[in-house]
Amino acid sequence: MSPRKERKQEAVARVAAEKAAKRERRAELKAMSPEARKAAKAADRTAARDAKKSAKAARKLERKSMTRAERRDARKRERVYRKVSHRPRRIVGWSVVAVAIIGIGALVAPIVGNISRLLSIEVDSTTAEGIAAREYGTELAGEISDEGIVLLENDGVLPLAEKTVNVFSFASFNLRYGGGGSGGADQSSAVTLYDALEQQGISYNPELQAAMVEAGASSETGSSNGLIQILSMLGGGGAEEPAPDYLTDDVMSQAAEFSDTAMVVLGNDGVEASDFTVDQLRLTDEQRELLDVVTGTFDDVVVVVNSGNQMELGFLEEYPEITGALWIGTPGPQGAVSLAKILDGEVNPSGHLTDTYAYDVSSAPGVENFGDYPYDNVDRALIEYEEGIYLGYRYYETRYAGDEAGYAEAVQYPFGHGLSYTDFEWAVAAQPVVDDQVGVEVTVTNTGDVAGKDVVQVYFSAPYTEGGIEKSAIELAAYGKTSLLEPGESETLSLAFDVRDMSSWSTELGAYVLEAGTYEIFVSTNVHAPVASFETEIADEVVYETDATTGTELENRFEDASGDLTYLSRDDWEGTWPDASDVATEASDELVEAMFPEFEAVDGDVPTTGADNGLVLADLVGLEYDDPQWDAFLDQMTLEEQTEIFAKGAYMTEGIERLGIPAAVLLDGPAGISYFFGDITAAAFPTEVVIASTWNDELAYAMGEAVGTEANAYGVQGWYAPGMNLHRTPLGGRNFEYFSEDPLVSGKMGAAMVAGAESRGVITFMKHFALNEQEVNARSGVHVWADEQAIRELYLRPFEITVTEGGASGAMSSFIHIGPTWSGGNEALLQEVLRGEWGFDGIVSTDAVLGAFMDPAQAVRYGNDLMLAVMPTSVASTIEAELEADPVGVGEALRERVHTVLYALTQTDLFE
Repeated sequence: MSPRKERKQEAVARVAAEKAAKRERRAELKAMSPEARKAAKAADRTAARDAKKSAKAARKLERKSMTRAERRDARKRERVYRKVSHRPRRIVGWSVVAVAIIGIGALVAPIVGNISRLLSIEVDSTTAEGIAAREYGTELAGEISDEGIVLLENDGVLPLAEKTVNVFSFASFNLRYGGGGSGGADQSSAVTLYDALEQQGISYNPELQAAMVEAGASSETGSSNGLIQILSMLGGGGAEEPAPDYLTDDVMSQAAEFSDTAMVVLGNDGVEASDFTVDQLRLTDEQRELLDVVTGTFDDVVVVVNSGNQMELGFLEEYPEITGALWIGTPGPQGAVSLAKILDGEVNPSGHLTDTYAYDVSSAPGVENFGDYPYDNVDRALIEYEEGIYLGYRYYETRYAGDEAGYAEAVQYPFGHGLSYTDFEWAVAAQPVVDDQVGVEVTVTNTGDVAGKDVVQVYFSAPYTEGGIEKSAIELAAYGKTSLLEPGESETLSLAFDVRDMSSWSTELGAYVLEAGTYEIFVSTNVHAPVASFETEIADEVVYETDATTGTELENRFEDASGDLTYLSRDDWEGTWPDASDVATEASDELVEAMFPEFEAVDGDVPTTGADNGLVLADLVGLEYDDPQWDAFLDQMTLEEQTEIFAKGAYMTEGIERLGIPAAVLLDGPAGISYFFGDITAAAFPTEVVIASTWNDELAYAMGEAVGTEANAYGVQGWYAPGMNLHRTPLGGRNFEYFSEDPLVSGKMGAAMVAGAESRGVITFMKHFALNEQEVNARSGVHVWADEQAIRELYLRPFEITVTEGGASGAMSSFIHIGPTWSGGNEALLQEVLRGEWGFDGIVSTDAVLGAFMDPAQAVRYGNDLMLAVMPTSVASTIEAELEADPVGVGEALRERVHTVLYALTQTDLFE
């Protein structure tokens, strides 16, 4: 029996035994008197807590005596057990929407009206301006995929010496151009791999292609909206690679005669509302059989990795015949064209990875407690970010600092890895610290035979004191990319970053602290390959008590999210390693109370409504947010009108003709304009992980600007993008639509993209604010428990950069609860940090309102301006009841929400 089957059988037996014990106990309790039953339940809870503590202590003791392999096996067994025990809970929130739409005929009139409103949104993409914008966008998409593809391995096979190649795998017929859901895009114009090869003048083997077609391979054409993509995935998704029985001796013999080179495409699908398992990021048995057959015939095999998530790629080293490998991610509709140009040598690959590729994806500490953890006593779930700040390279570079053998065993491709067809030499000159900035100048010279671009990465290492603030052994501080350098040509990049960027959040002080000591600066080709280094001294400790942008006083704002957890520490890796079996699945009374907050009425004067001041919204264009004229205008609005604007925020805001308030169209998504409930003809771009892999901020800006130009042409005022969450683990179902595991790369790319779109007057809703790193239970409002240092240094940092450097005018709050509090009703997040510390003055919208936890009463009070409610009638009813109970507090809050929305609308093309 295979280890996988053994673990599953063990888990099934364990779950069955637990269920039997629960049934038996329920029968015992049922036979008791009410008083005895209550006492028995209390005793059971106490016994369960004591047993859990004892079991935890026993496990820690047991783990100390285990080998590494035994610990890994134990973790795998625990993950399989959780998967089996929680299987009935795997329900996707968007299916609720699907059921509502499918059952439309049976719904009452108000709900029919709500759906009709969604379906009434019209986007005209047929104008000359629209066509021109779309054509430019398609061209730009190709430039991005040209620079976003990463050359992982090359033993001389690339570029192809002969313009012939045998293309293997069913996956080659259907490249994954993008992901599914709201992050998807119109891929109807995508160029297939075979067409791209033909256009590039590379001959592929038609007889081999015919053999695969006869075996069942086919290309799927057309496009579908985000909802259809999700439902398709839930129904089984695309066809998987079959066993290569069709590759007979005759087929392989003919292929060997056709070309000496073979190419195999491998990949997987990512889609909103679903995450990956560890096994899904590994080769399937059929894919391995395919490689066995192909490498048995060819000595030069090129593997193309078509995945938006990190896969386990150790197999590349298992086959000596694999002499080249390219990661193309999910590269957009021009991705196959870019791939063909790279195979041919017309384009020199210059992409670099934005994630760490470990041999074992489950070795990342965040994987330990990723997934489904329901509370036992309330219909909610939780997840614990017990890894703290040790995400991605921050873990591997710190864990294996000074242990090259251990690092080489754990990491295959470091963060920032990427090869080229040419060679570069660097001359590095450290600059003195000036105006509290660390600077370097790097002169890059192309010493090879072909033109190419290079990426320079600058890292720092801060001094660490045992028992002090947790610190990664190394962090990215700055990066830059050269222009296209011809052989012999040089370019000097000047890179700088603030000294303050080397500080760390101190939960003890509620501030950022730059500790005294020696800081080492590395100029590197990837996080683990420094070309040069130098040191800078910080003589005295510096405590940064105020925000660098606004001067707002800093403090701990998320202490209630830390929970009673042990966070991973570099002082004791084994003793603090995340323990998924010790997740606190019983919500305390205090937590349950916080899940269902109650509000007290506010004393004071009820805001003025219904005044006749003779103003229309156009009269306020160009005025500052706090101009007194806004009060005069808002005084004119009725409570019903304000409620409509707040409640009807899904894809189109509510217009009020008598006040000159137009409706604004707000559409998805990060890879180009799309609409979750309908098909729109628009330019599609590579997904964000590919955009980030260009390490070219200018391309990110150009994409945002291109989308903004399209939006102007189509009559769209808001864009639900970019996705700013981190790749906490390789398992995230939406990793394709997020940039990186690193907050600086994510923030810089997001800021550039937002600035580009904002230059066209388009409201950009950076999302999902915040801590939305998994799909399991997200739509049921999962409670994320994390420490403030990790929240600030990692998960909020990309959003902060996007606000302060990119000028974001919109944000989308997430489904997630940060500790006890839902993000869309979280005063600390939306008011104190976003608006207070960072100075944000834009709109905050919820994500799609799919659960009762997305409480309008919280949202209106604590800074969430629009409810992205497919069914806004219920939202309006809630606000009406809240206004009746608290006319002053809710009246003032609702007025402020509407003020924010209208101020943003005045800065769009609706008022040009």
